[in-house]
Amino acid sequence: MSHSSMSSAAPDSGPVADAPEMREPEARKRREIIDGARRVFFDKGFDGASMDEIARASSVSKATIYVYFDSKEGLFQALVETDRRKSAERLFEFDDNDPDTEALLRRIGVSFMTMMVQPDHIRLVRMVIGAAEKFPAVGRTFFETGPCHGGRRLAALFARQTQLGHLAVEDCEAAAFQFFNLCQGNLAKGLLFGLDEQPTPEQIQATVFGAIRVFLAAYGVKRD
Repeated sequence: MSHSSMSSAAPDSGPVADAPEMREPEARKRREIIDGARRVFFDKGFDGASMDEIARASSVSKATIYVYFDSKEGLFQALVETDRRKSAERLFEFDDNDPDTEALLRRIGVSFMTMMVQPDHIRLVRMVIGAAEKFPAVGRTFFETGPCHGGRRLAALFARQTQLGHLAVEDCEAAAFQFFNLCQGNLAKGLLFGLDEQPTPEQIQATVFGAIRVFLAAYGVKRD
């Protein structure tokens, strides 16, 4: 079987971050391959992308790709991990001890939704959904590094805010997913199913601010 016809998913395709023992030239080459793969996957889709096209887009040989990734599925999984990590880093730049909980939730909610409606994110979600039935490891990777990681990080924030007396949350993880789901409304789902009209920043803010009013009605601390 040729490399280009390999179809087994590769859950152990490599760490998300560059391994400590990986020299910088090797780490840079790995990033260049992932960047080239991103362009091809977004242009051709998961099934339509070939390793030959990815090699050309990355300016490397196909043999070089297989030094770092053992299959197209393993490469796609590494791309998912890399993109989810970068999104999480941007989303959760905040101070857990911020006393202005509403302003904190607004920053998180608007940042989250601005990321969720980006065309590249919508394309990635569609590709993951399309590949997940045949390669469930890809779907699990997206779910763990995206929604689950985000939920755990937000749950830790809610636990701290509850400890400080700014929120009253018993099940912080459940509340985290409730918050994310409230913030989405139908904005991301509409794009996922083919609506072409991109939400405006004003529409995103209106949806997020409405979600926060509902969230604080349930979990906010009533003060005199």
